[in-house]
Amino acid sequence: MRLAILAYDQISPFMLSTPLAVFGEPFLASGHRVDVCASQSRLAATGGLMIEAPFPLEAAREADVLILPGWRNADEPVPAAITSELRAAEGRGAIAVGLCLGAFGLAEAGLLDGRRATTHWARVETFAARYPQVIVDTGALFVDEGRVITSAGVASGLDCCLHLLGRISGVAEANRIARHLVVAPQRAGEQPQLIERPTIGSSVDRRITDVLETLRANPFPAPSLDVLAERAGMSRRSLTRHIRARTGGNLGEWLRRNRLARAQDLLAAGARGLEDVAARCGFPDAQALRTAFRSELGMTPRQWLARQRLD
Repeated sequence: MRLAILAYDQISPFMLSTPLAVFGEPFLASGHRVDVCASQSRLAATGGLMIEAPFPLEAAREADVLILPGWRNADEPVPAAITSELRAAEGRGAIAVGLCLGAFGLAEAGLLDGRRATTHWARVETFAARYPQVIVDTGALFVDEGRVITSAGVASGLDCCLHLLGRISGVAEANRIARHLVVAPQRAGEQPQLIERPTIGSSVDRRITDVLETLRANPFPAPSLDVLAERAGMSRRSLTRHIRARTGGNLGEWLRRNRLARAQDLLAAGARGLEDVAARCGFPDAQALRTAFRSELGMTPRQWLARQRLD
C-alpha cells in the first residue's frame, strides 16, 4: 500500500504531521510506503518553518491513497496541479482524502459531486454555497464515502486518519496507534462516519439508524431489503434511497465493509480457519471473504495478517 501526502506552500505543520503520525513507523515496517509530494522541493510552512518535500507532485500518481492535509485559505482556489492529481486518483480507483479544508480540493476536483462530505465548521457555509452538488454533513467528524473521505476541523484529521488506518490495517491496529498517540480511537458521541446521526424528531431518520445499527451489531444473516423495508415501515425503494444517502453506497457495500472490519479484528486476535472467520462475520464462505480483502485492501487475508505480524 502506497500513500501520498500532497504538500503545498504555507501548509500547516500540524496538518502535515497528522497523517505522518498515524501512518508512522509501524505502518512503514509493515511494508507500506508514505511519500510527501509537492510541486516544489522546498516549502514555506506556517510559523516561519521551511519543509523539504522529497517527492515531486507527479509521484502521487503511483499511490493507492492520496491525502490533501488541509488548504491554506478557503477563499483561494486549490491549484490545478493538485486537483488534477486528485482526479487521476479517482480515475484509477485510488482513495482520495481531504482533511479539514482539504475537502475544498476534493470538491474542486469534482470527486464529491452527489456525495456526502464535511469540512471545518467555520467554512462549512462557504463550502456548501460554492459546491451545491455536494451533500454537506455539518455534524460529522469525518465522512467515509468509500473512495473519498473528508474530515471536519483540524483535530478531526486524527479521527479520519485512524479510521483510514483501520480500513487498511484493521481496527485493532488503529486502536493500538490511537493508544500510542494518547487519543480516543473513536470519540464518544460523534459517530456519523458511516451512519449519519438522525435529526432530532425525525421518525424516518431514527428508523434508518435503527436498521443500520442492528446490522452493524449483527451482520449475519442479512435480511432481504424487502424484510428490512417492512421493519422500517417504508417501501424498498425509499429504504434504498435513505441508505444510500447515509452510507454513500448500497446496503451490500456497507455490509461488506462492516463484515471486513469484523474479520480483521478476529484474524488479528488469532482466529484460525477462514471458513470459520467468514461464517462469524456474515460472509457466505471463505472465498467471499478473500474477495472482500482483495477488493477493499488489495491483498489476501494471509498477506494482510503477515503484515500485521511484522510489527
